[in-house]
Amino acid sequence: MMDSLLRILALTRKELLAVLKDRSSRISLFMPPLIQCFMYGYAATYDLNNVPYAVLDRDHSIASHDLLAKFDGSGVFERVADLVRQEDVSRLIEDRGALLVIQVEREFERRLLSGQPATIQVIADGRNSNTAATATGYVNALVESFNADWLADNGLDPPPLRVTSRSWYNPNFETRWHMVPGMIATLTLLQTMMLTALSVAREREQGTFDQLLVTPFSASEIMAGKALPSMLIGLGQATLVLLVAQLWFRIPFAGSYVTLYLGLGTFLMAAVGIGLLVSAVSATMQQAMLYTFIVLMPFMLLSGLTTPVSNMPKSLQYATLVNPLRHAITLVQRVYLEGATLQVVMPYIIPLLLIGSVTLTGAAILFRYRLN
Repeated sequence: MMDSLLRILALTRKELLAVLKDRSSRISLFMPPLIQCFMYGYAATYDLNNVPYAVLDRDHSIASHDLLAKFDGSGVFERVADLVRQEDVSRLIEDRGALLVIQVEREFERRLLSGQPATIQVIADGRNSNTAATATGYVNALVESFNADWLADNGLDPPPLRVTSRSWYNPNFETRWHMVPGMIATLTLLQTMMLTALSVAREREQGTFDQLLVTPFSASEIMAGKALPSMLIGLGQATLVLLVAQLWFRIPFAGSYVTLYLGLGTFLMAAVGIGLLVSAVSATMQQAMLYTFIVLMPFMLLSGLTTPVSNMPKSLQYATLVNPLRHAITLVQRVYLEGATLQVVMPYIIPLLLIGSVTLTGAAILFRYRLN
């Protein structure tokens, strides 16, 4: 047993030296996750800032001025034009000069003072439906705020029902609070699978794989010696993204590091198992890269990072159960943002253990078959 462990450690050391000794390899392992983390943190966001909007104010009253002041002072909307004709609205939207046009009808203030309902028209550029829907939601919130202030300032009865919103785990609804913790698992899977899949293919292309066959290593020991370095490097990459999330983006960590790294360890076991399966069926590095990307794309799409799993068809929801990234992203987000305990995240760890057991067993069988 001790001899087998020493052989695995020796092969692990050899793999780590092969990967980390070269300066370009070190850069390629740790710089891409860092850059991608910053890109997703800043670019992949559904939050709206500086939304360009135009105004067609037909009333020019104190009430319309107060309403539009809500938009100008919100920090979200940026007025780009004050229109005077109805024809200017279609031209501005067609030229993408503004995302929204707020049109205040005549007698807006008089209707409000007389207790009658007054309306404004919001014309949105629907070519980007997500952005338009989000911006319209902001408009509704500002109108509700204006209604409450108007009733209070004019001594009128408040509405019988008023909604007060409170968000748990993400008080300001910032997209990066959802994205960046999810990238801890996503970027780790990408790099770990690629590194594991290329390790055996690189040995075959360089002709050193045959040298392993004449050593006293068994197939299981070779597989373990290939898996451990990838898992260690994967944990290092996950730690790097975790530090960026906490120190740069200032996303507060609410959970336990022990629970987080235990979950990441089981996830990396599953990821390495899939990478070893890919490496076992790949004859060249080019094939290993191609097969890895073929596997990664469905994993990314079915992970729930960008689109909720609950919005997918039922057949795809069942398919996500065998996707380790889906379980890992949910696990990391719940530990990071909610402070979930080990007992709470156990329903995500158990599937990862099952996936890892199946993939590692399959990889061992294929390794023995290829060696024979």
